[in-house]
Amino acid sequence: MVVRGLGLGLGVALTAGCATVAYPDPRDPLESYNRSMTRFNEQVDAMVLKPVAIAYREVTPAPVRTGVSNFFANLSDVWSFVNNVLQLRGEAAASSFMRVNVNTFMGLGGVLDIASELGIERYRQDFGLTLGRWGVGTGPYVVLPILGPSTARDTLALPLDAKGNLVGYVDPVSARNALYALRAVDARSNLLRASNVLDSAALDKYSFTRDVFLQVRSQAGQGPHASEREGDDANDGMLPPEPPPAR
Repeated sequence: MVVRGLGLGLGVALTAGCATVAYPDPRDPLESYNRSMTRFNEQVDAMVLKPVAIAYREVTPAPVRTGVSNFFANLSDVWSFVNNVLQLRGEAAASSFMRVNVNTFMGLGGVLDIASELGIERYRQDFGLTLGRWGVGTGPYVVLPILGPSTARDTLALPLDAKGNLVGYVDPVSARNALYALRAVDARSNLLRASNVLDSAALDKYSFTRDVFLQVRSQAGQGPHASEREGDDANDGMLPPEPPPAR
């Protein structure tokens, strides 16, 4: 029944995407489709992701959840290191390299975030941001099934980002799929509070989410310490440094 409901929701989203918007945002020429896909994603979230995330949060002790988040963040730092190198960001690359080594060897494989305790900053990067660093525009805003907000550039970068996900190299397949599922549940669990605030505060959740996402992704080309400089135009979508997770 759940699968049939999701399939129907996806069909409705694709059909409704043919409608037009009276006053389209120039950054969002696909707004009709995007709003429909957002509704589909919200249906999936309400039926599957959010209930599982709530259950996970209720039955899993906070230190264990923190360890899980730290573990996956450490894996992500490896891909961030690669992209910081590709962007010729020496300081950020060095920080990513140090974080991976410190947390892997001193933090029980990344379960403990020793690097943040030592003041080593995290500079999260992906291949979409690397393309932006070298002048590739973001393109229109697009909402992907299940994955949510993105841009045309980031969507094209997804295959390489998937290659940079170390979970994809885990064998056997059953263990790999278990890690994928755990990562998805952990990520959704970390967003529970934010989604509750959004539900109660935003008059138009779609526009609010889109504007915040595009603003964050537009803060590129200014280097790791962009927030310390004034007058620079953000144009390549680099995310600001991520605050370290609490231990």
